[in-house]
Amino acid sequence: MVTTAKRAYHRRSEDQRIADLEAKIQKIKARLEVRQRKDSPVLREVMRVQRVLRRFAQTAQDHGRSDLAMSTQAFSAGLDRLVSTPEEPARRRGRAAAANGVETV
Repeated sequence: MVTTAKRAYHRRSEDQRIADLEAKIQKIKARLEVRQRKDSPVLREVMRVQRVLRRFAQTAQDHGRSDLAMSTQAFSAGLDRLVSTPEEPARRRGRAAAANGVETV
């Protein structure tokens, strides 16, 4: 009968376990925040668009069109930056602006 070698276990310290759990909590909070955003359907579509853009960039790179690949990657990075920043609330124009002599158009 052949016995297998005993597996070596590396136990994490309590601090490492706490850090891992805190990272997991942050990830769950971020996921919850994304779900609660009003533009959640837009975010889902952005994920799909970025997947298609990555596939297109790879195809362009494979066929020797690194210019198209780089442009696509730059566009995708810009789109990602726009999506990840929170939208500023719309500024209201009302009587207070008209009272101060500011014209509304």
